[in-house]
Amino acid sequence: MILSALLTSVGINVGLCFLFVILYSILRNQPSNAQIYKPRLVAEGKFHDENEFHMERLLPSVNWVKRAWKPSEDELLSNSGLDAVVFIRIFIFSLRVFGFAAIVGILILLPFNYMGHQLSFDFTDLQNKSLESFSISNVDDGSKRLWIHFCAVYVFTAVVCYLLYFEYDHIASKRIAYFYSSKPQPNQFTVLVRGVPVTPGRSFSESVEGFFGEYYPSTYLSNSEVRRTRKLKELINEADKVNKRLAGLKSENYTQRRLSRSGFMGLFRRRIDLLDHYEKQLEDIEANVRTERSSVAAKEVPAVFVSFKSRFSAAIASHLQQGVKPTEWVTEQAPDPQDVHWPFFSASFFTRWMCNIAVIFACIFITIAFLVPVLLVQGLTHLDQLEKWFPFLKGILTLKIISQVITGYLPSLILQMFLSLVPPVMIVLSSIQGYIALSQIEKSACTKVLWFTIWNIFFANVLSGSALYRIDVFLELKRIPELLAVAVPAQASFFIAYVVTSGWTSTLSSELFRPKLLIWSFLKRRLWWKSDEELEAPSNPYHSEIPRVLFFSLLGITYFFLAPLMLPFLLVYYCLGYIIFRNQVLNVYVPKFETGGKFWPVVHDATIFSLILMHVIAIGIFGLKKVPLASSLTIPLPILALIFNSYCRRRFLPSFKGYPAECLITKDRIDQRDPTISSFYDKLTTAYEEPAMKAKTYYETSESSSAPLLRGAD
Repeated sequence: MILSALLTSVGINVGLCFLFVILYSILRNQPSNAQIYKPRLVAEGKFHDENEFHMERLLPSVNWVKRAWKPSEDELLSNSGLDAVVFIRIFIFSLRVFGFAAIVGILILLPFNYMGHQLSFDFTDLQNKSLESFSISNVDDGSKRLWIHFCAVYVFTAVVCYLLYFEYDHIASKRIAYFYSSKPQPNQFTVLVRGVPVTPGRSFSESVEGFFGEYYPSTYLSNSEVRRTRKLKELINEADKVNKRLAGLKSENYTQRRLSRSGFMGLFRRRIDLLDHYEKQLEDIEANVRTERSSVAAKEVPAVFVSFKSRFSAAIASHLQQGVKPTEWVTEQAPDPQDVHWPFFSASFFTRWMCNIAVIFACIFITIAFLVPVLLVQGLTHLDQLEKWFPFLKGILTLKIISQVITGYLPSLILQMFLSLVPPVMIVLSSIQGYIALSQIEKSACTKVLWFTIWNIFFANVLSGSALYRIDVFLELKRIPELLAVAVPAQASFFIAYVVTSGWTSTLSSELFRPKLLIWSFLKRRLWWKSDEELEAPSNPYHSEIPRVLFFSLLGITYFFLAPLMLPFLLVYYCLGYIIFRNQVLNVYVPKFETGGKFWPVVHDATIFSLILMHVIAIGIFGLKKVPLASSLTIPLPILALIFNSYCRRRFLPSFKGYPAECLITKDRIDQRDPTISSFYDKLTTAYEEPAMKAKTYYETSESSSAPLLRGAD
């Protein structure tokens, strides 16, 4: 890619970003858009609609930036939890890393790269110059200037490791402090027991009470059994929808709105009164709910929540093997009641094991299938290959502006469109693996999306880019450093364009402007007379955003000494991301679960992997550049990085798997002096009852005929 093609891509994306930010600053001031841009404030009752019209509403403003910047980390912690703080800390960590990298890369490495003579001696016609002229590929073979790159790799590795250690230590301390400051939570006192043995004449609940009452007599409190309630949940959801429709009809003043035709799309049937129709439908559902609730009691599954009187007892029970057989009395720490994923409690040990194997094969299949769009994208970055595949485009591709758009903007856009389908698929795959918590599903999906992105966006693009003109490249896999040293620098221009298109526009600007939700809201207001849906603020999509942030970090670390020209574009991404996601955390996303910062180990491991990848490429590039001593002296770096990672895992990771006994016992002693702890125990005994089995109260807008359903279950 030539410099003018990159500038074309940058210009398009800067224009789109500027447009989205301007539109956002105007539309967010309109009260009708509060559910789009401030759903959290609306859901929490903190948004107050001003009826008076002001011209300021129609003027763009950057006041939202100041409000997003203002809250401190402690205020963000109390407002959104530790997970949100850790998410924002990823941007802070990245800004520190790439701020240092940009200083070294732009001020030192980039001038030496451009002054090389390996590719071209022509310093004129800058706009048509290949971006490789700004990379290490342009440094002469055997040049002493390569020792500057060697020193930069060592210094950069030391800085990244120091910052990693500092962040790991900071977040681990925050995690302990957050635990000490928290009130008693049900999940701290509860474990999930699966694989409860079948005992003739006794229910699973009775078996659990007998087992834990015998072996934990002083600390066992209660248990909540799990049942198969899928059909019951479907009936309750259906009743909820009908009740909302009744509420909408009764709040409508126009009688003709209540009249419609039955049948498909309201055609070819007699006119009916919708109010009577929905009331009769609600009565029928009520009868079905009563019948299903009476039969659910017999639909037990071998899974029970067991609560204890102390956190320390719950921790012991969750970490020790309870029975002689490892597949029976299997315990694990229970999630928060709001975080529980109910559908897969009925899965047996064998079923969960088979589901995990099936997910592995599904991930492999998706990874292979994704190579098709990757090959398509790489074809667009090589116009000579595109002309061979489609000869009729030869005349069009000769147009300068067309070729610049195709090579600079279109490949990244197409790849981003395909990649947007991956996070929802990974959520589905993770949900069938038998995880008991929504947070566990999201963390598992986060890891899947991350490694899928690294393989399919980085390695597949690098290798397929080489394969377009060297089919025998796959025969050289044993020469990994040399292979990567040749292929990775050649894709620098593509990844710079990818950062601009995917990072600036597709991720950050769209995240702020939310165009899909804006269009959907507009259509609902224009095409439907009233929405049956209740506002529900979304949760932060960690499974899709964290992998994207970490992938850009991999690109920055990898290309730090190869193509420093990428670093300013990454800095812009992290600066924008820091402000935009602080704004979204405060105004849009509601924390639906709290893991206590357990996403940070994923960030740490991904950064270590990126460092080792950079070292492997450095070994190969110094060898190709005929500086064998530098190549040999780089070999200790990945070994040192692995040693550092091992130390950090031993030093910090245990604190993220569970809280230390010192903390648990200290909190338990504090609770013994708390006069309200007895009321907490009373609530704990019912905290893990399935939502479908609890008394359900709907919106009180129906007639007396539906009153029994509205009061809840018998």
